Amino acid sequence: MTHRRHHRYELLRWALLGVAVVVLVVFLLAQRQSVDVSYGRSPAATARFEEGSAGELSEASVPSVAEMTALVAAGPVVRLPGSTARWNEQRVREAAGDHPVRILVAPPGLDEDERDRVRDVKNATVRVIGTEVSDGVYQAVPDDLPGWRAQFATADVTDLLVTLIAGQRDTPAPADRDDWRWREPTDRELAAVAADLQATGLHVAAGATLTGVPGDAAKNAFPDGARYVALPAQPFGEPVPRYGPALTDLFPDTSIIVMYGLWIEYHGPATADFAELAGASFYGQFAGRLSRYDYPQGNVLAAYLNRVTDIRYSGLFDQPLPYRPIDPLRVALPALPWLFAACVATYLVLSVRSLRRPDGVKIRQGDSGRGGVPARLAGLTALAVEMSLLADARSNPALTRGIVKLQAARTALDEELPNRHVWTLLDEAADELDDGARTLGLASYRPDLYLRGRLS
Repeated sequence: MTHRRHHRYELLRWALLGVAVVVLVVFLLAQRQSVDVSYGRSPAATARFEEGSAGELSEASVPSVAEMTALVAAGPVVRLPGSTARWNEQRVREAAGDHPVRILVAPPGLDEDERDRVRDVKNATVRVIGTEVSDGVYQAVPDDLPGWRAQFATADVTDLLVTLIAGQRDTPAPADRDDWRWREPTDRELAAVAADLQATGLHVAAGATLTGVPGDAAKNAFPDGARYVALPAQPFGEPVPRYGPALTDLFPDTSIIVMYGLWIEYHGPATADFAELAGASFYGQFAGRLSRYDYPQGNVLAAYLNRVTDIRYSGLFDQPLPYRPIDPLRVALPALPWLFAACVATYLVLSVRSLRRPDGVKIRQGDSGRGGVPARLAGLTALAVEMSLLADARSNPALTRGIVKLQAARTALDEELPNRHVWTLLDEAADELDDGARTLGLASYRPDLYLRGRLS
């Protein structure tokens, strides 16, 4: 019975050693693989903004400061040729009350000198360049998605004018009001868009300026592909066709990008998590430039796709969208060193137990009988484990050869081969471990010294 229990201890001891080795190998290989993983290395192109380099300047121009001053003196609202901004006149009149308001509206895409001329018109209390609204001291800007949508999809600056006028009157600004109205696209409208998306993945409506999808930016943003719809800026005050949900029904599990002028909407996988984040991040940074310049839709789309790529690789979703299953190995990695330490510690405890006979009598180092063989095997095995914790087997081949010899001695002992054969294998293992100890430069790990301290 005692012999069987001792045999079970031996099997458990070697099993733990095997588990420890496997855990160590898995952990080291995983560390080597993980050094190349980074969610901060976005392949998106770096955006550079130099005036006139991205087609944002139009051919529109403005009169001289004197001419514009005369125009403003002649009427409360002056719209220069090419102007796009629109507003709810009733709401603006109510916000102004008896406060004198004179609005000068200039087209988008003016260069710096032309913008300066507009700002030099002193008798204009409000200046609108494109959809940028200011009074020379303060500027009103949207701070949410409905505000940016109204500004860039229909050139609606009503809330901006009301806010700026309230500031001039030193009165509290009323809450922004979302007058945006959707309508379902007609069957004919939807069929025309769907046919183009089915054929080429791109629909460009009359009046839109998009000439094509930027290839590299689109591939980085949506590796599985996407479909694109480009529409011109929508008429002010009219319901806007809502293509996104309808197209999502026709093309399920597909990313769909819809442009209304310079306003971009995302529909498709992970819309609830992703669409608002992408829109707020993009327009929060670029709304100022988009409001005063006349960018082509292709350039705006490229910048948006680059932002989508940055978000995918930022780590906000732990993995680039669309989501991927959790990697069990990555989750388990922090526990592997503790598992390894537990296996080694248990192995060493069992090794110490095996140094004693079942009846508790110690084995002398010089005893070459059958009882002395397992004691010496256990001692040399414990030495090999300790050396393995300090040495890389690839840089210490003697240690590797010693472990192989110990495994052969273990097999010979289990098969009850002659003692002399087993002892010869242990002698060879001791010689290899002695060479390994000299390689490490640790005299205390030379087998004679190591075993003398433990078996005497």
